[in-house]
Amino acid sequence: MNRRKFLGALGAAGIAAGGKVSAAAGGADFDPTEKTIAELSLAQAQGSLSAEALTRSYLGRIERYDRRGPKLGAVLAVNPDALRAAHALDAERRAGRLRGPLHGIPLLIKDNIETLDPMPTTAGSLALATARHSADAPMAARLRAAGAVVLGKANLSEWANARSSRSVSGWSGLGGQTRCPYDPTRNPSGSSAGPAAGTAANLCAAAIGTETDGSILAPASINGLVGLKPTVGLVSSAGVVPITTRQDTTGPMTRTVADAALLLAVMAQPTVRWDGIAALESAPHGLKLGVLPPPASTHPEVLKQSREWLKLLENEGCTLVDLPSPPGWSTLQEDEYEPALYEFKADLNAYLARFNGTLPVRTLADLIRFNEEHAATEMPFFGQELFVQAEAYGPLTTEAYRKGLRHIVEVADTRGLSALFARYQVDALVASGNGPAELIDHVWGDRFENSGGWPTMCSAAAVVGWPSLTVPAGFVMGLPVGIHFVAPRFKEGRLLQIGRSFERARQARRPPNLDAPARSA
Repeated sequence: MNRRKFLGALGAAGIAAGGKVSAAAGGADFDPTEKTIAELSLAQAQGSLSAEALTRSYLGRIERYDRRGPKLGAVLAVNPDALRAAHALDAERRAGRLRGPLHGIPLLIKDNIETLDPMPTTAGSLALATARHSADAPMAARLRAAGAVVLGKANLSEWANARSSRSVSGWSGLGGQTRCPYDPTRNPSGSSAGPAAGTAANLCAAAIGTETDGSILAPASINGLVGLKPTVGLVSSAGVVPITTRQDTTGPMTRTVADAALLLAVMAQPTVRWDGIAALESAPHGLKLGVLPPPASTHPEVLKQSREWLKLLENEGCTLVDLPSPPGWSTLQEDEYEPALYEFKADLNAYLARFNGTLPVRTLADLIRFNEEHAATEMPFFGQELFVQAEAYGPLTTEAYRKGLRHIVEVADTRGLSALFARYQVDALVASGNGPAELIDHVWGDRFENSGGWPTMCSAAAVVGWPSLTVPAGFVMGLPVGIHFVAPRFKEGRLLQIGRSFERARQARRPPNLDAPARSA
């Protein structure tokens, strides 16, 4: 049970080497590698590609690169209904009925997001291996209503990295270890490791991840992708295994900014107002960007390249202003832990209660006991000290919780983001992002050495629900690195406009060579 069996019936006919769609499958030798959603949609509209053939091609790549070859481990489970759904979408297209802008587009969904497909939603844990759902999470329902094919569930850092402070990103009891496609000896970062690795390796058209603090941006940056963490509340987080509903959100992980914008436009709740994507292709002339100092652990090559990145933004019409790091930000990530663990206990207990005793666990306390009883499979590399710490906390009415929450909101927002934006009148913030990837280390766990650190502006944005964006910016020794942007609530359109401008100027996205000989650790 350490690795779920490959569920999709691929069939040799119609799947060429590496996932190229053969003429026999109705794909007219269409190669989906690095194709945008717009290009895949156009090919289907022109009749040179079918949704079923495209789905088969991605299943072929999953078999070749995820199950075999470098064994990326990005896909925890393939949807056995994916080909049937794609076939039905082709029939609808022939009948002149298009569901929306994602008609026939195969996506991977992180396996902490509920879907109605015949796959459980597990958060990577054996304890949820039988958790089936009769309805999609609202966000997943919006994707399906727009025509998306749910290709499968992507692996993740188990419980979204909320179990241990020495966890190994990309590892789960059910899914095993996800690997960075650019070097399978390296850590893909977490917790949306599977969506990141799968998208980077062209195992899907795009993927959906989740974030509480860094779980979309960090793996997207380290795997050479665009990652967007929306304003909390713009995209529904209902039907998602929680860490803290105060910060949890879902967002797109894509190879281009345009694809991220398209997915966000579908995913956003129609009742929530935001600035939209109409200005996506417009140059950001006159926008003022605040430049924050890089973390102390930033790789020297990233520091060198970041000067080029900032110059490109100036050339695109942005005005840059150097800003100081606000007081208290140096300890914000550490200070964030205690309030989040109070919330994790409350929110997880509420989530598990929805199953009415049909799972082997009903509470966090049950889950701790379950892991102890299945320690050989669930805890071979790291423990569950964060679970134990969270279980020891009281309810959300506890004064210690309220005091801790007030403190982090004041540091992140009142004396942090809001203060910076008000004093310097900036439109967005910018800082070097994550990368290059560190080695997978099952002895020490994640160490974040030479990984570019984590821009505290993004942690501050996570604490108070502001949106963040990462865009591919370059490489260090063949490993991707990114650039991060933060804007005020519901200014995703502004972030995407800036990111698209940088993307056009930098053109840093480059796919991994999945057929390259494996590197030594």
